[in-house]
Amino acid sequence: MTDPLPPLRNVIARHDLAAKKSFGQHFLLDLNLTAKIASFAGDMSDSHAIEIGPGPGGLTRAILGASARHLTLVEKDARFLPALEEISAAYPGRVTVLEADGLTIDETAVMSGEDRVILSNLPYNVGTILLIKWLQAQPVWWRRAVLMFQREVADRIVAPVGDKAYGRLAILTRSVCSAQMVMKIPAQAFTPPPKVESAVVMLDPLPDGQRFTDLQALGTVTASAFGQRRKTLRRSLAQAASQTTASSEDLITAAGLEPGARAETIDIAGFQALATAWRAARPTRT
Repeated sequence: MTDPLPPLRNVIARHDLAAKKSFGQHFLLDLNLTAKIASFAGDMSDSHAIEIGPGPGGLTRAILGASARHLTLVEKDARFLPALEEISAAYPGRVTVLEADGLTIDETAVMSGEDRVILSNLPYNVGTILLIKWLQAQPVWWRRAVLMFQREVADRIVAPVGDKAYGRLAILTRSVCSAQMVMKIPAQAFTPPPKVESAVVMLDPLPDGQRFTDLQALGTVTASAFGQRRKTLRRSLAQAASQTTASSEDLITAAGLEPGARAETIDIAGFQALATAWRAARPTRT
């Protein structure tokens, strides 16, 4: 599909849209790159897509060019709204522009249909928080998420057990969905260039019977275990155990793990077993 809009640099100059460091903004203006990112969402002809923090609309144009049935744009920086409304006017009936905060918006209230996807070049300062929000959604409302993060965050999402980047984020993410790093993007591709590389991660929810749904418990035990990752589980789980009627050793034994093991050697299933043991040992409230 031919893009009917003027070059992005012209739009940015005309609307005086300088990136704000306080919002973690870095613009991706290369439409070949944004088209590649949008392609990872697969066939969107029957999809309602949502983009958080579209900025001047580089990825936005690619999503529409990929024939998404409808696209909801959520932008909290009001400076970008006129430029986004121009995109909406160029694609009549296919775009909804909302001035809102992606951290608080109820996506299911503003999206329609059963095939819903998320595509975003996430602001660096809230990317992880947004990911956790979407992972915690019950039921999971999205078919696929194609998200750009700082390379360091992407590495943590896809890290295997035993890797130095393996930790809480990998366990929480992959207890809900599969995760694959599909594209690396150099800092020079952005305006202004950040100090770090970025990467695109593709997330697909696991089947219902394979998803671990108690992310609150999982978050508690992983925060405790990796908060002191050089210590053995017997010692590092003390904080999580203090919220239960059990000792660290009791929780570890119930999960079928070794008390002398360290967090980075425990696979995702092992942490899920720890979370289940932690939940079972919580005091009953009357």
